Amino acid sequence: MRFLLACLIGLFAAHAAGADEFYKGKTITVVTSTGAGGTYDLVARLIARHMPRHIPDIPAMVVQNMPGGGNVLATNYLYNLAPKDGTVIGTINNAIPLHQVIDGRGVRYDADKFSWLGATGSRNSIVIVARSTGVRNIEDMKHREVTLGGTGPASSIVIFPQAMNNLLGTRFKIVNGYSSSAEVYIAMEKGEVEARSGSYTDLMSEHGDWVTGNKVVFLVQIGTKRDAALAQVPLLTELAQNAEQRRIMTLISAPVALGQPFLAPPGLPAERALLLRHAFAETLADPAFLAEAAKLNVDDLAISAEEIARIVHETVAAPPDIVAKAKAAME
Repeated sequence: MRFLLACLIGLFAAHAAGADEFYKGKTITVVTSTGAGGTYDLVARLIARHMPRHIPDIPAMVVQNMPGGGNVLATNYLYNLAPKDGTVIGTINNAIPLHQVIDGRGVRYDADKFSWLGATGSRNSIVIVARSTGVRNIEDMKHREVTLGGTGPASSIVIFPQAMNNLLGTRFKIVNGYSSSAEVYIAMEKGEVEARSGSYTDLMSEHGDWVTGNKVVFLVQIGTKRDAALAQVPLLTELAQNAEQRRIMTLISAPVALGQPFLAPPGLPAERALLLRHAFAETLADPAFLAEAAKLNVDDLAISAEEIARIVHETVAAPPDIVAKAKAAME
């Protein structure tokens, strides 16, 4: 019995050592589904600077931008083509699971099968319009056409205003084709578009002066509850005109709770997935990470891998009747 126990301990130690030594001399690529600039890219690079310290042998970590198709290009790559050995991880738009069930264009992935690592931040999304348009609230948007910049049909910055058009009768004229949320901000500065959707964190990080200078109007926020900083701005679900609309809007709003999710491709060896989850969680609690995040105005709220997986599963497995109505709202 002692001999058998010793053998088992030896095998476990060898296995653990093998798992630890895997990253020796290797580089981990962090694929982000957005272009350079914007919160997703900023946070990906922040993670890449701090996470290697929490992985055995401290591998190098680099960020690769892969914009395109409203975040679908990178998602498909991570699901189908990226190495499934832990040398590639990614961060994708939190609307990607919702896109899978209510749209499906270009989808060659199953969000429920990714190896989710966790997420940073979960501040609400918002829809803003330039004050110069004269629009002050949702009612005004039902009588005035306003151009809104987008990156593609799968992106949350398009999904929410499109749903508002179909469910509430707003008149956003959505102009797609921008490669990143940062480009949409530039377009808004130039007057190419008059409105945009996005995260409150992104807005305050990139253009907090628009808020302090009273240059924009907050029309709506999207989340499960009102953000403390936006106490007077209605939730999308609060604008529902009946119970059915509220259920549809709840499904559409759910991805905001994903914050900025990080993942590894499906099929990752279990012990390596566990190692990366632990490393990601430790990174988000690292004082050095938190200090730099504060300087960059990045939300430091950590969301566990288990919570992310639960939200994704509930989104992908939503009741067919609600999914059908949400699809109709997005047409």
